[in-house]
Amino acid sequence: MRKTDVSNPSPVPKGILVIIGGHENKGEELKHNQENSKPEILETFIKLIGKDNPVVEVITSASCEGDEMFEDYKKAFQKLNVTQIGQIHHQVRKEVLEDELADRVQKADAFFFTGGNQLLLTSLYGGTSFLTHLKERYISEKIVIGGTSAGAMAMSTPMIYAGNKDKQQIAGEIKITTGLEFLKDVCIDTHFIDRSRFVRMAQVLASNPTSIGIGIEENTAVIVREGLKAEVIGKSVVIIIEGFSITSSNITEFSEDKALSIRDLKVHLLPGGSFYDIPQTNPPHK
Repeated sequence: MRKTDVSNPSPVPKGILVIIGGHENKGEELKHNQENSKPEILETFIKLIGKDNPVVEVITSASCEGDEMFEDYKKAFQKLNVTQIGQIHHQVRKEVLEDELADRVQKADAFFFTGGNQLLLTSLYGGTSFLTHLKERYISEKIVIGGTSAGAMAMSTPMIYAGNKDKQQIAGEIKITTGLEFLKDVCIDTHFIDRSRFVRMAQVLASNPTSIGIGIEENTAVIVREGLKAEVIGKSVVIIIEGFSITSSNITEFSEDKALSIRDLKVHLLPGGSFYDIPQTNPPHK
């Protein structure tokens, strides 16, 4: 396995991230609406690889229905003229530690994390040689790593793993942990408008104001190049929330069952075609 260059602790990644808000079009609606059925996001994911018939590994471990999920994406990618499609699926961490994945990770051109439970992804892969090798390739080579829904949320740190819209307004009710850390000081949330998740993201930023929040709506995605340069694609909007200028909050009063209070959040609404530079407020993170 290659060693990271310690002389450059914060290298600019050569890889590309495609972070999807969930329920991306897979081309299933072709017979109903020719114009809207185009699987724009998955098509872009494949185009970014820059190779005819690339090798794509689909990681379904976040889902308890991994085989069914794999078949859905296999069909979607085959429609895009990709035939070299593999599945990586683990149910317990011991399987990951014993699985010889280095050769598959080295030979793949792209990786795609499906939806499910993001905490499964971090608990299975955190601290493993599989994740280390994948990150090394992301830093040093032009591979593409995609994720949708839970697979997208797991790419960031901090990572939300619990707390729904019925609890999000109560300080301290949103649970966060360390994600897979392809992006640091960035919290990603998905199905953002459809599932009314603005307040829970705001709560994350009140407790981690050095971070930004990226809320991605369904059938919408953020492409991240060089670890910092974000581009929005898809049919809806991405909501960026910055907490750097928060002047007050009651996030520390979580033991009192109080409704959340935050003042002076900054919010951006970005439709497809928009660009955003992820701030570096906590060097040396990229």
